[in-house]
Amino acid sequence: MTAIAMHGHGVRGMKRETLHSFSGIGDPGKFGVMFPDLLPLHVDDDALFALARAMRDEGDIGVDPDPDGDNASIPAGYTYLGQFIDHDITLDTTPLDQQKADPNATDNFRTPALDLDSLYGDGPGIHPYLYQRDPATFEITPLLLIGRTAASDNELDQPIPLLRNDLPRNQVGHALIFDERNDENLLVAQMHLLMLKFHNAVVYWLRQNGSPLTGTALFLEARRIVTWHYQWIVLFDFVERLTEPGLINRIKKEGRRFYRFKKRPYMPAEFAAACYRLGHSMVRETYSHNRAFHPGSPRIANGTLQALFFFTGKSGKIVGELAPASPPPPPPLPPLAQLPSNWIIDWRRFFDLAGEGGADFTFNFSRKLDPFIAPSLHTLPGLREDPTEQEEREANLAFRNLRRGVQIGLPSGQDICRAMRIQPMTPEEIATGPDGEIAKKHGLHEATPLWYYVLKEAQHHHEGRRLGPMASTIIAETFLGMIHGDEESFLWKRSNWKPELPCEEPGHFTMADLIRFVGDINPLGP
Repeated sequence: MTAIAMHGHGVRGMKRETLHSFSGIGDPGKFGVMFPDLLPLHVDDDALFALARAMRDEGDIGVDPDPDGDNASIPAGYTYLGQFIDHDITLDTTPLDQQKADPNATDNFRTPALDLDSLYGDGPGIHPYLYQRDPATFEITPLLLIGRTAASDNELDQPIPLLRNDLPRNQVGHALIFDERNDENLLVAQMHLLMLKFHNAVVYWLRQNGSPLTGTALFLEARRIVTWHYQWIVLFDFVERLTEPGLINRIKKEGRRFYRFKKRPYMPAEFAAACYRLGHSMVRETYSHNRAFHPGSPRIANGTLQALFFFTGKSGKIVGELAPASPPPPPPLPPLAQLPSNWIIDWRRFFDLAGEGGADFTFNFSRKLDPFIAPSLHTLPGLREDPTEQEEREANLAFRNLRRGVQIGLPSGQDICRAMRIQPMTPEEIATGPDGEIAKKHGLHEATPLWYYVLKEAQHHHEGRRLGPMASTIIAETFLGMIHGDEESFLWKRSNWKPELPCEEPGHFTMADLIRFVGDINPLGP
């Protein structure tokens, strides 16, 4: 989103000096800008931090948020689908502790494409550790590896057995997946697991429907089906929920006006450092994760955002991350070797699976697309009890996002609107609300940081239910262009293709259809 790049430092390698524009002669490269003729917006850190602090959602850390801030148009699962997508289009396999040593990302960052290489790696031949082996012959199969949970108890001390509902892990809990960012919080980890199971379900579906394919041919056909359905979901389920129904086909018909390239898609700064960071506004402070988590429980309340970071194999790398060298940071907690079975996700609570609810059912909506960010994201893990102001700034995700836009030279939201021939919001419209008052105090209601403008635009035009006209166009054109620029995509191979797997509405495949196809809606049962 960046949908939810929780570290908040942006796409590696996207520095002002590395950004290029489409010239009509060649492509920009890995990173570029859509609007090269616009001047960058300069704002000092003090003004950015004042605005960031005003962007805090009401409520306390770890407390159920006010339901008035919920977005009934977008289930919470799309927040973390967005993060999974972000990791797919910005695939970077550099270990986190080495990323600062590789600022230009020359070796590990790939051309943006929705091709699920974060799931498949480079295939069974190059990355065999991602795939199951035949127990009789020990040969690699077309199936992706799935892990098991650890047995645990529910809120009534009743046992929940181990289940095949975790990422595959080694003996110290490190996830055996191609992009370890997909184990940085529990919800994106469970999303990655869902996609692993989706691939395997397609392999079984092909066999059950009499496919003569075996071995590599079977794997490649399953990967094609999975990838094309995933691309369809991104365009027509995910993007059109964030923007508006029919927008993708309208742009396909009229052509992309702003995200343009000759042969190879690039990562536009306006998208990666501003528009696609909309997901930070969608994050909830707490989630009803499964039937063991519910308000009023004497044992277990809703799962908090902080807990989602603990229950992964990366938990030991988070504690103390932002603490200074003196005094020494607290010792890291040991990573979990397996996910406890009482933390398996109940997908009914995160996607609109009609008819799948029950008496124990509590649904999670995303938060509104507005300038207010969950309290936990204003105090990222590792902040000590008595921080300096600089440490407080570094632990504030809203400040990181605002400063990142200035660092790479993004123009104001108003300038981009004018370049797109969209009527920008007036200064008075920007200045509404407590956050708008701070923006006005620092003159940011007339020349507004792009990320903040994106959220304010959604709030102003659609009461936070979906994006406004500028951000909608940039998001839709970028995703459509990334898929169209992939020579293996359905848009390139077969532009009139329709989903071939079973779906609720013929010819339209959604995340709800994917979950039903996998058949693992509520692993803990009623």
